[in-house]
Amino acid sequence: MMNSLYQSVADLVIRIAELGGPVVLLLIVLSVLTLTVILYKLWQFRAAGVGRHKALRLAVSAWDAGDTGTARSELAQSKSYLKPVIAMAFAGRCDQARLDAEAETRFARLESGFRFLDSVAQLSPLLGLFGTVLGMISAFQALQEAGAQVDPSILAGGIWVALLTTAVGLAVAMPTSIVLSWFETRMEKERVLAEKALRSVQSPAGGMPQETAVQAPAGAPAHA
Repeated sequence: MMNSLYQSVADLVIRIAELGGPVVLLLIVLSVLTLTVILYKLWQFRAAGVGRHKALRLAVSAWDAGDTGTARSELAQSKSYLKPVIAMAFAGRCDQARLDAEAETRFARLESGFRFLDSVAQLSPLLGLFGTVLGMISAFQALQEAGAQVDPSILAGGIWVALLTTAVGLAVAMPTSIVLSWFETRMEKERVLAEKALRSVQSPAGGMPQETAVQAPAGAPAHA
């Protein structure tokens, strides 16, 4: 059954490529590459724990309340890709710029491939339109060669074949654009979460935990 389905799909792709020409063939290749990138990004998001930060949130909340023991215990159970960054913040050995850079490095890895998806979403309709223009040129050339014996079916057939490239281009671009928007929305939420967590650790509502607070020398004035 799987072989039959595969053969049917392969025949359909070959048929469309023959009708639409090299532009449609290029769009089919782009669609396969796009699907590959999307599946890889979904796997990468799942492996990194994107959107799954329950233990991390609990750790930050405990730290914010001044309970460092619970905070470290919860952080040890976290599988979030942001865990190393929060651990550095708990240690108090890095400034805000370094912590932001560490978080941004992890975001950059998760956002790799977004540029490709954006290019496909923008380029596919243009390729489809380009194929349509080429198809229309071929259709009118065939009409001219027919001379006085003009057959409207020649022009009609050429037009629908030409428009096929636009349809394929849009079929590739629209789902790609939707998936890319979803990916970007997820990453925006991740950035908001990371920023809030880092600010909460560095400026906890319950005051700086005793173990990380800077002790002023005896007799020296305390600084704000």
